[in-house]
Amino acid sequence: MAEITGAVRFHETGGPEVLRWEAVPIEAPGPGEVCIRHTAIGFNFHDTYVRKGLYPVPSLPAIPGVEAAGIVEAVGDGVGEVRIGDRIVYAFSLLGAYAERRLIPAASLVRLPDDIPDDLAAGLMVKGMTAYCLLHRSHRVEKGETVLVHAAAGGVGLILCQWAKHLGATVIGTVGSVEKAKVAKQHGCDHTILYCDEDFIARTKAITKGEGVAVVYDSVGLATFSGSLDCLMPLGLMVSFGQSSGNPPFFNVIDLMTKGSLFLTRPSLFTYIAKRQDLLTTAENVFDAVRKGVFDIEIRQTYDLREAAAAHRDIEARRTTGVSIFCL
Repeated sequence: MAEITGAVRFHETGGPEVLRWEAVPIEAPGPGEVCIRHTAIGFNFHDTYVRKGLYPVPSLPAIPGVEAAGIVEAVGDGVGEVRIGDRIVYAFSLLGAYAERRLIPAASLVRLPDDIPDDLAAGLMVKGMTAYCLLHRSHRVEKGETVLVHAAAGGVGLILCQWAKHLGATVIGTVGSVEKAKVAKQHGCDHTILYCDEDFIARTKAITKGEGVAVVYDSVGLATFSGSLDCLMPLGLMVSFGQSSGNPPFFNVIDLMTKGSLFLTRPSLFTYIAKRQDLLTTAENVFDAVRKGVFDIEIRQTYDLREAAAAHRDIEARRTTGVSIFCL
């Protein structure tokens, strides 16, 4: 007989008000599956895209969320990756993290090292692994390069700025307020641009003495995409990895040629970690970076899971910085 767990679900796409706290059934784990009791749940801008329908879900009602930390409560047949009682963390493409407990494939789990606490891990996996892949795989940042990071005071942005600075890059970051500029400067930004008040293209060109940057990391989308291309040096790379302001505009691919034989990529973390060995290697690199102080990460906002709608309102209104989590 199925047991009951609490979860946040939405029955139709829309604003934060569609998120509801409900009792939902949970079955025993099947072959290759485990049952996880969550201890902390990560919260990402990605979750708002899902709620609004920008990223379609297989069916409704649906439970948002792609990352969490917890304890293995039960295992199905054939599971060898983890055991009952293990502390684990995951970032997994299938939704379902906004719940007290869930079933999940064992192959998607990473055992948590003793020196990484649950709350930190829950807010670290998507953002930390995204930053690692952007800086080491989408584009390998080299010492002496100049990079432009949009939303530099956001969850991924703060990690990107610190890690890029550690790699020897000069970091330019765009932010939405004076307060966020201070946060970004405390976390690796050499130059900050208030993109609501300043022409970020002109400022970037001025900072680089007209040369442009080697790479732009753009999670904003519609409001910054076209300008980002103009910030690149010849043969530069545009990394579009989010759309907090809306989907990037359609453009003529010839523009990549005329603007300097530019490169464009639209990466997804879940492609980079689809193979288990890639997942484990990426996670270990993130854990190691935390241990070595490559970047500081702190939980800046904590919400009760039942307050998911309020959390979504805050992040969409740009009232959050850095990492946010749900507690249980």
